[in-house]
Amino acid sequence: MIIGSISENKKFENRVAITPDVVKKYKSLGLDVNLSKNYALHLGISDKEYEIEGASILSDDVAVINESDAILQMNILSDENLSKLKENQILIGVLNPYLNENKLKDVSSKNINCFSLDLLPRITRAQSMDILSSQANLAGYKAVIDSFSYFQKAIPMMMTAAGTISAAKVLVIGAGVAGLQAIATAKRMGAIVFATDVRSASKEQVESLGGKFLIVEGTENLETDGGYAKEASEEFKKKQENLLKETLKKIDIVICTALIPGKKAPIIIKKDMIDVMQSGSVIYDLAASQGGNSELTKVNEIVESNGVKIMGEANILNKLPVSASNLYAKNIYNFINNLFDKEKKTFEINLEDEIIEKTKIK
Repeated sequence: MIIGSISENKKFENRVAITPDVVKKYKSLGLDVNLSKNYALHLGISDKEYEIEGASILSDDVAVINESDAILQMNILSDENLSKLKENQILIGVLNPYLNENKLKDVSSKNINCFSLDLLPRITRAQSMDILSSQANLAGYKAVIDSFSYFQKAIPMMMTAAGTISAAKVLVIGAGVAGLQAIATAKRMGAIVFATDVRSASKEQVESLGGKFLIVEGTENLETDGGYAKEASEEFKKKQENLLKETLKKIDIVICTALIPGKKAPIIIKKDMIDVMQSGSVIYDLAASQGGNSELTKVNEIVESNGVKIMGEANILNKLPVSASNLYAKNIYNFINNLFDKEKKTFEINLEDEIIEKTKIK
């Protein structure tokens, strides 16, 4: 059996699905690997490095698609390349089925097996495949680093003969994987960190990292059985809004990470809240690609309002593509390892396996 991967559209995506070190792992499973020419050259990885590990470099994308049983990608293929997939072929990646529902239904109707790794169930056995956790971890870290670079004051408290500089105050909205990493990174750099989340279970995690959890009076437990956040009631949103408006008056940097799977990101920071923030403050909105947690967020733009900078990038991991690719490549290898029958030397689509059943596009 042969797996293949083609270059992503580099206008939007710098990450890759296969790195040289996982080629060796695929070969040990009995799988051959096809890659398109100059597959990861933009990351400083030459085709030669892949060939040394046993990968075959083919002349173009069409050849890779035609000669592979499974195609592994970061994102969904272009419409043109989707049309080239063949019956019984497998497509694996972060296919974003909520945005690409019609495309994926059309592909699946042609007996092409599509698996979207953003649908992985949150069970112990799937942890090594959990792309949301591996990528969100890096996103939370990078959001803090970038926001600090735009903040024009020192982050830690500094005591000098000339006087004392107070530590920066950071608020993290959403204490999922990205939020928790943002808290940890900000604390390591000397900031005073506050956090809020609709899931009551997050309080203990936030406090274990040294953050102060902001509790909304009459808190609801807004957590799904799968461990994700769900939409809050209007009453809860109003209480959260009042708490945040008071808190934001003393906050220097806000990191927004709140997302609801399959829906537009909830708007948590409204313009009137931004108006009470101190001039020079920074809001970094990691939810920008899904509409943003701030009312003023614009994708890939820095908006300034009342002296406050609001930043939102479509794909912050394009700034950490090597680290992100290394983690993603291992996630997808672990998924393939579960999908591949080592005895029969073929891909086994066992729908009794929760991981396979949940990620398969119906």
